Amino acid sequence: MRHGKRFNHLGRTAPHRKAMLSNMASSLILHKRISTTVAKAKALRKYVEPLITKSKTDSSHSRRVVFSYLQDKESVKILFDEISEKVESRPGGYTRIIKTGNRLGDNAEMCIMELVDYNELLLADKEPTKVKSTRRSRRGKKTTEADVSTKVIDESVVEAEVVEEEVISESVEEPADEVKDEESKEEPKDSSEPEVDGEEESKKE
Repeated sequence: MRHGKRFNHLGRTAPHRKAMLSNMASSLILHKRISTTVAKAKALRKYVEPLITKSKTDSSHSRRVVFSYLQDKESVKILFDEISEKVESRPGGYTRIIKTGNRLGDNAEMCIMELVDYNELLLADKEPTKVKSTRRSRRGKKTTEADVSTKVIDESVVEAEVVEEEVISESVEEPADEVKDEESKEEPKDSSEPEVDGEEESKKE
């Protein structure tokens, strides 16, 4: 009985299926993108992604294990030299399946399977990552000590600027006051001059 054995045999015997997946994995590594049916692509994803993860540790043992699956020296070399550097920071999910509609002959669901890090168009259009925010409300947000200190510093700076402006305005107004004082001092002298002339005239008479 095969209860619970969720495995797509793809209508092939085990050796045929193994050879097919090996060839498809090599083609995906060499060309970075292949066109196939959705059923084969889903089976290939389970087959090739562990091999890509294995390529992150470049050792003789890893290369021999991968070669036992792929049976192709060129694809093993490209996998360990080029692809492993591209996917070094990615924790899984190296492939993408894009559905392209149904095939005309047998109406099979078709797709394009590609390596995620080699699609330059999607990488260029990728938006910058957003800052992660919490779901808690911000209504009861309390002011921290740092906020209080910054407010105090801002107020002191404003007060200092106001004091400087007052000092500057006083220094500008002082010369005008001095001129007025000098004029007020000079005015009595002018008023006294006619009196002196009147006394002289009285003496002459």
